[in-house]
Amino acid sequence: MAKNTTALWLFDLDNTLHNASHAIFPAIHDNMNAFMARTLGSGGVDADAATVVAAREAYWRRYGATLLGLVKHHQVRPEDFLREAHRFDDLLSMIRAERGLINLLKRLPGRKILLTNAPLRYSGDVLRHLRLQRHFDKHISIESMHVHRQLRPKPSRHLLRQLLARERMAARRCILVEDTIATLKAAKWVGMRTVWVTQYLADRSNLIKRPKYVDVKVKSVRLLSKNLHRLR
Repeated sequence: MAKNTTALWLFDLDNTLHNASHAIFPAIHDNMNAFMARTLGSGGVDADAATVVAAREAYWRRYGATLLGLVKHHQVRPEDFLREAHRFDDLLSMIRAERGLINLLKRLPGRKILLTNAPLRYSGDVLRHLRLQRHFDKHISIESMHVHRQLRPKPSRHLLRQLLARERMAARRCILVEDTIATLKAAKWVGMRTVWVTQYLADRSNLIKRPKYVDVKVKSVRLLSKNLHRLR
């Protein structure tokens, strides 16, 4: 069967389609630290903050996701970690997003898939709140990111290649819209086109020169339609 020639858009969720840095990421950060303190502790005593921070940074650098390090080295069940990390008192009040996202998705030519390292329940709640769920053909959350029965979330190149194969899509026809540099780099490595969204990042990324593996750098996803000519 011939490969699909229609453009396929892969959209990240957090800090791409909404401002997770406003309140959601700080809450997740605190939840993750509390979970890791319990996990890394011993004798009923939680690990101290320095131990937790060092482990988080080490696992992120080595595996691209803190969760993978916890699974590999501490036998943590992914569902337990994801449930505790995404526990909120009032999620809907924490969501901040721009107006016009529905119109943006309608204007972009091609199919759209949501590809997020967030769990299904949380990401589904955010999508429904933003009324975006009907504009995505598929919703791929972290629970579905398995390659050869092993969890392989973004920025896994194996995950991206598997997605292309399942969608029967040539890499050059696929466009990843994402805030995370490591995932954009992996996507470019497998042959996709890449869009870096920077407005919700707290590290002054708007002042950083566009890396070679980023085809288009935009402050807001609403600027995508004005940059389509740069993605052809």
